[in-house]
Amino acid sequence: KDALCVHLTYVPYLAAAGELKTKPTQHSVRELQAMGISPNIIVLRADGPVGNDIKRKISMFCNVKPDCVIENLTIPYLYEAPLMLEQANFSAVVCRELGLDAPEPDLAEWSDMVTRIKTREKEVHIGLVGKYVQLHDAYLSVAEAMRHAGYTLNTHIRIHWIDSETLTEANAGETLGSLDGIIVPGGFGGRGIEGMIVAVQYAREHHVPFFGICLGMQIMVIEYARQAGLRDANSGEFDAATPNKVIDFMPGQSNNIDKGGTLRLGAYPCRIQPGTTMARCYGTELISERHRHRYEFNNDYRDIMQAAGLTLSGLSPDGSLVETVELSDRPFFVGVQYHPEFKSRPNRAHPLFRGFIAAALEKAETR
Repeated sequence: KDALCVHLTYVPYLAAAGELKTKPTQHSVRELQAMGISPNIIVLRADGPVGNDIKRKISMFCNVKPDCVIENLTIPYLYEAPLMLEQANFSAVVCRELGLDAPEPDLAEWSDMVTRIKTREKEVHIGLVGKYVQLHDAYLSVAEAMRHAGYTLNTHIRIHWIDSETLTEANAGETLGSLDGIIVPGGFGGRGIEGMIVAVQYAREHHVPFFGICLGMQIMVIEYARQAGLRDANSGEFDAATPNKVIDFMPGQSNNIDKGGTLRLGAYPCRIQPGTTMARCYGTELISERHRHRYEFNNDYRDIMQAAGLTLSGLSPDGSLVETVELSDRPFFVGVQYHPEFKSRPNRAHPLFRGFIAAALEKAETR
């Protein structure tokens, strides 16, 4: 065979009747068959065990083999799903139906990871300061990357979702005072920017581990420039009239063409400066990370910012673009122009997220 149809369907439970209902599954399969599609495997999404009687019923009425009806149950941790499906013999059934002769999967590393997830003992409280926090999925990859680091460091990550539009100098202490770390992720547009600047200022003044990603790095540069004496420092994206655009378009870019045409997209190399937090986290000199942004660190302000104490810890290999900045005298105070969350994996946490959570954990343990 050169094709396999796996049909995922939900089996609802009616509490009033005290039973699972198979009719929705039967009807959905009938609709597929009417279009000339016959499922080989039916995966039953359910909140609790389905039971052999239900599986035999679906097998008979949907014309699939009995062992081709597979449970996919609600579980506490998403990363248990591969282990659950393997216990249901899913991979063996797929290989058999495709006529593949494949060895049994080795899930030892994955199983060890799930065990670490379930047995975490420590915890840190991280403030995620953004403008889209009402919809947590807007920052899903960032939240998951922090959790990946937590799996490695035996730590639960308690995320505090902070709307940057409501954050001010007056309430910063109350809102941020109990946090072990602060992260400002990516975004576009000027809404909520001043609240993000307040968050960076609080982290800097109170020695709270800080991680700025894409827009977060730009906010870090703006805040540092203002405290260094450039009170009107801003980004050209937020204030085109400011005389001190520490973040701006670089030569070769243009705001007179379609927005998408100005984005720097995809993987770009970065050369890390030795002796920096970046170097300690990565353990290598040359890295490659994925970008999705439009504005850059304005090279006209390199000397001013470095004289004020900001470390330009990562540059493009030709030295033309500033990719990362940091305060190297802190355990972790880093801003990166790229998106490291895109490369984090549950069994292989990204080194920057691991470094950030490790610094937050150190702060938590000193409370």
